[in-house]
Amino acid sequence: MTRRKLTADEIDLWQRVAKQAERLHPQTYAAPISPPLSQGEPAKASDTPATTFTPELFEVGINAKPKSPKHDLKPSVSVGLKAAPLQMDGKAYRKMTRGKLRPEGKLDLHGMRIDTAHPALVRFVMSAHSTGKRLVLVITGKGKDRDEPGPMPVPRGVLRHQVPQWLSLPPLSSVVMQVTPAHISHGGGGAYYVYLRRSR
Repeated sequence: MTRRKLTADEIDLWQRVAKQAERLHPQTYAAPISPPLSQGEPAKASDTPATTFTPELFEVGINAKPKSPKHDLKPSVSVGLKAAPLQMDGKAYRKMTRGKLRPEGKLDLHGMRIDTAHPALVRFVMSAHSTGKRLVLVITGKGKDRDEPGPMPVPRGVLRHQVPQWLSLPPLSSVVMQVTPAHISHGGGGAYYVYLRRSR
């Protein structure tokens, strides 16, 4: 197996490094022999003086590509609702989240499918608003371990995920002031407090 011969660039780089290196035994120094060029490649005659090699400029990973951003996973429903801006009175909100306010009405959506739960929610909330109620409780349940099987992944508790979205869309968005997960005494993560605007 024959060794590959050095190119002119490799020889030039080696000579620049060798000039900056300190010799271990300067008294036994002999002039370095230039390694032979590969066949067919004439030596480059440089018109400009060789620049000094500065290893301090090198940084590990300087040519590496930037890391791709991490996947931004969708936050849970309760985290999203808690991060929503506060629309109601702060004191009333704290009392409500601690379970100190008693809901004036309750809707249980257990066992309902989406096509029946949505109209039931609209009727209940609009009726509660027209009668002057301020705080109602909507129970969705936490969902089964595995909801409807199918090719698309479905989050656990379809109604638990859908109800806050329905409440933020017309016609309910015009009467709903605040939505937040219920206190454990009123169902915890399987229920929502719905605070309504004053009826005019």
